[in-house]
Amino acid sequence: MGRMIAFACPDGSEAQGYLSESAGARAGVVVLQEWWGLNQQIKGVAERFSVAGFTALAPDLYGGRVTAEPGEADHLMTGLDWVGATEVEVQGALQYLKARLERVAVMGFCMGGALAVIAAARLDDCDAAVSYYGAPPREQVDPAEVRVPFQGHFAARDDWCTPDAVDAFEVALGPSGVPQEIHRYEAGHGFFNETVAAYDSFSAAKSWQRTLDFLRDYM
Repeated sequence: MGRMIAFACPDGSEAQGYLSESAGARAGVVVLQEWWGLNQQIKGVAERFSVAGFTALAPDLYGGRVTAEPGEADHLMTGLDWVGATEVEVQGALQYLKARLERVAVMGFCMGGALAVIAAARLDDCDAAVSYYGAPPREQVDPAEVRVPFQGHFAARDDWCTPDAVDAFEVALGPSGVPQEIHRYEAGHGFFNETVAAYDSFSAAKSWQRTLDFLRDYM
């Protein structure tokens, strides 16, 4: 089982996060929340990474706020400065793990997936990135600026990170020249989250194995 910890951020502030350690791990993963907040499902993902041999830290980007209501989740997500959160809390989490481990990746879901793309383009401590059904607006980051190996998992029946948006993202990512994988699934937005109606066990299992294989290859 993991535990909540405090860690320092580069602006001098302190953030909270859920740490799940793996004995003898040489690599780590920063796990970024969906729009719901740092809930039990995201903590469970961190624990799954530790079972797989990675130490994982999921920073709390909402300062303790968690919701199960879509309207409130949308309010929290749109109120978050995505680039600012990446350069402060996500960077702080990366630095915490990097002080203890050789290599660290950033991965996330929905909003967290978009932040993982920003981290892959902006944060020097990020060694690889994985996004589940999330890509940031071009005004926040140009995918061509991604500097580390990247893997994306996207849903064919997604009305938020739509197939057209994914196609445009893949084209924009191409010139980055980094190792890149884009996987598409016949599922809806949130297919990895076992607590929501869109959960698809086949797509979740397939994407998880691909994620672990990718991280083991590049980490």
